[in-house]
Amino acid sequence: MSPIETERLRLRRWRDADRAPFAAMSADPAVMEFFPSPLTPEQANAFVDRIEAHWDAHGFGNYALEERATGAFVGLTGVFRVFPEAHFAPSVEIGWRLARPFWSQGYAREAAEAVIATAFAEHDFPEIVAFTAVPNIRSAALMQRLGMTRNAADDFDHPGVAEGHPLRRHVLYRLSRADYERR
Repeated sequence: MSPIETERLRLRRWRDADRAPFAAMSADPAVMEFFPSPLTPEQANAFVDRIEAHWDAHGFGNYALEERATGAFVGLTGVFRVFPEAHFAPSVEIGWRLARPFWSQGYAREAAEAVIATAFAEHDFPEIVAFTAVPNIRSAALMQRLGMTRNAADDFDHPGVAEGHPLRRHVLYRLSRADYERR
């Protein structure tokens, strides 16, 4: 997918300079509240390596978000292939994670709308999915604002979260190409 510019954001491939602010964001307990645990610097670096490998293998992935006015690292948003054991695989998932100073400013929605538009324009994806842990009502609300819909029968236990962990149960939202084009 091409780099994207929105009114306030630049969505682009990752740079080495993004690693430190990404690691800091991923170590923040508030940012990582709905993940099993914050990431260590080594885990954050490995995550960026996986993002870049996904880009190289598939031609799309998570963008680094940069505030156009300041050049500040904001977070990530993008689409990527879901884990193969998912009952909704093969499919692509949109995800986002923003550093706390950029919360509640509409950046996640601005970036996600641009990613969805570009993903459907540049690829033949029949749908884009999103999922989050059940307690993450803010992300679920954004999924709804993006026009995604949930069928409770699609909810699932995330295989990457330990059995019995309170974040194991996830809700799944979908946005079909047909529904997107009707909007």
